[in-house]
Amino acid sequence: MARVAAHAAGPLGAARIAGRLPATDPAAIRDALAQVAELAALLITDESIRAEPVPDITQALELLAVWGSAIEASALAELTVALAAMRVVAADLKRLGTTHNAPRTASLRVDPPAKELETKLVQSISPDGQVLDSASKDLARARQRVREARKHVMDKLGAILGALDQTDRAPDAAVTLRGGRYVIPIRSTARSRVGGIVHDESATRSTVFVEPPEIIELGNELRAAESAELREVLRVLRDLTDLLRPHRAAIAAAWEMCIAFDDLCARARYAVEVNGFVPEIGGHLKIRGGRHPLLLGEGRSMLRPYSSDLVIPFDLDMHPDEFTILVSGPNTGGKTVLIKAVGLLALLAQSGIVPPIGPHSSLPVFTEVFADIGDRQSIAASLSTFSAHVAALREILDRAGSGSLVLLDEIGSGTDPAEGGALAAATLKTLTRRRAITLATTHLGALKQLAAETVGIVNASLQFDAETLTPTYRLLKGVPGRSYGLAIARRLGGATSTRAQRDSRRVKRSSRSNVRTSRTSKISSTNFTCGRRRSIKTRAIAPGPICSRRGRLSRPRSARRARR
Repeated sequence: MARVAAHAAGPLGAARIAGRLPATDPAAIRDALAQVAELAALLITDESIRAEPVPDITQALELLAVWGSAIEASALAELTVALAAMRVVAADLKRLGTTHNAPRTASLRVDPPAKELETKLVQSISPDGQVLDSASKDLARARQRVREARKHVMDKLGAILGALDQTDRAPDAAVTLRGGRYVIPIRSTARSRVGGIVHDESATRSTVFVEPPEIIELGNELRAAESAELREVLRVLRDLTDLLRPHRAAIAAAWEMCIAFDDLCARARYAVEVNGFVPEIGGHLKIRGGRHPLLLGEGRSMLRPYSSDLVIPFDLDMHPDEFTILVSGPNTGGKTVLIKAVGLLALLAQSGIVPPIGPHSSLPVFTEVFADIGDRQSIAASLSTFSAHVAALREILDRAGSGSLVLLDEIGSGTDPAEGGALAAATLKTLTRRRAITLATTHLGALKQLAAETVGIVNASLQFDAETLTPTYRLLKGVPGRSYGLAIARRLGGATSTRAQRDSRRVKRSSRSNVRTSRTSKISSTNFTCGRRRSIKTRAIAPGPICSRRGRLSRPRSARRARR
C-alpha cells in the first residue's frame, strides 16, 4: 500500500489508501476497479489531472457542531486552504464529466460551499493563522490604541533610563518585558532611589527589573487596550464560526470529495505506472503477465535483487476442477515470491487497486486468505521451526474452506522428510476436498508424486537452466521441478559442496547395492575370496556365498563348477 500511497497529493489521501481493506462484494470490487481504470485511461493522455491536498479539518468540523463555540485562527487558516481546494476539485470533476466523458470519476463531485465563505476568511485570517486588522473596524481601532499606548510606555521608560546615573543602570540596560509589563533593569543598590514595582531580578540578584511609579498608570492603560483587542479578536472568531456553522454539512461533504479524489488519483497513477489491467472478478484463478508488486519500480529482475533487468512476469491458469498448485523447483528459483505475488495481486484487486497483471486475467473473490510463509520459531513461545508450522497448519485447517486462499511455503519441512511429507500430503488433500485454492511450495519428492495421483492437485515448477545453473523464473504448469541444491551450492561457493556431491553419489551407489541384496531370503556376514583373489566383506545367501563382479551379483566359480 505504501507504493500506491506515494502517489497521493496529501497525507489524508495517503492515509485513506493505507487504510483500504479487501472487499468481498464482487459488484463493489468491479465498480471500484472500473472507476480506477476510467481515470487511468485519462491520465495517459492528460497528465494535468491531479488532486489537491487538503489539511485535516476534523476538529473545526467538530466545533461547528457545538453551538456558541469559536474556532481558533490557525484552524480557520487551514479551513481557508480546504475551501479553496474544494472549489478547484469540484471544477476539475465537472470538467472530467463533461469534456472527458468520465462519469464514474465525476460521480465523486459534490457542490462546494459558497465562495463568499472563502472570501470572508481570506479577508479576516492570514495564511499563518493571525486575525487581520481588516477583519473588523473595531479590531483595527483597538490595535491602533494598543500601538499608541505601547509607544507612549516605551518612550517614557527610555527617557527614565537615559536620565539615570551610570552607576545605577545595569550593564547594557534596555527596556524589556517581564510578566507582561514593560520594565527597566537597574542595579539592586539603586532600587530605593528609583522606586516602583520590582517584577524580576537576575540570578545573582545584582540586577532588578523595575516598573517606575510614573509608568504604572501608563502600563495599566496598555494592558486595558490589549484586553480590548483580545475581546475583539474573540468576537471576530466567533462571528466567523457562526458564519460557517450553517454550511457544516456542505463543508464536510466537499472535504470528503477532495480526499476521495486524491485516493482515486493515486490508485489510477499506480495502475499507469505498473501497466496494470483490470481483471475479471469472480471467475477462476487465471493470471496473465503477473508481477510481484514490490519488485516493480526498482529496476530489478523478479527475485534477482541485484539485477538491472526488468521484472519477469508469470502466467498461472487454474482450471475450475483444480484447487491446489504444488510448486517445486530449484533453490533461489522464485517459488516463495510466486505464491506471495498471487496473494498480493488478489488482495490488491479486492482493495480496489488495479494489480500489476496483464489483460485477460481473472481473479476469484476470496473471503479469507491464510499464509504460512517463513520460519516462525520462537524461544519465548517455546516453538521450534516444525512446531510453529504445525500450529499454523492447525489454524488453517480449522478455518479454511471454499472461498479461501491458502499459501504454504515449504510445506512439510523442518522434520523427517518421510513424516513431513505424510503430514503435508494429508493437509493438501484436506484443503483440496474443501475446494480451498491452495498454492504450496516443496522440495519433497513424495509430494510431487501426490500431485500426479490426486484429482484437484497439480504440479508446477519454475524453470531452471541446468547448463548455466541460473533460474529463468518461468512458471511451468504440470511439470515438477528438481531442486539442484548441490549444483547451486557449488556455484555459490565452496569445496564443501563438491565433497557433498561426492558423498551424495556414494550414498546413491550404496543404496542401490542395498536394494539388490535385500532380495535375499537369508542374510549372513562372511569373508571370502573370489575373482582376482581380493578379500571382500559382503553378505551371502545359503547354500553358498555370492560375490560382486563388475557391479553384478554372481556365485563363485567353484560353486558353479560343483553345480555342473
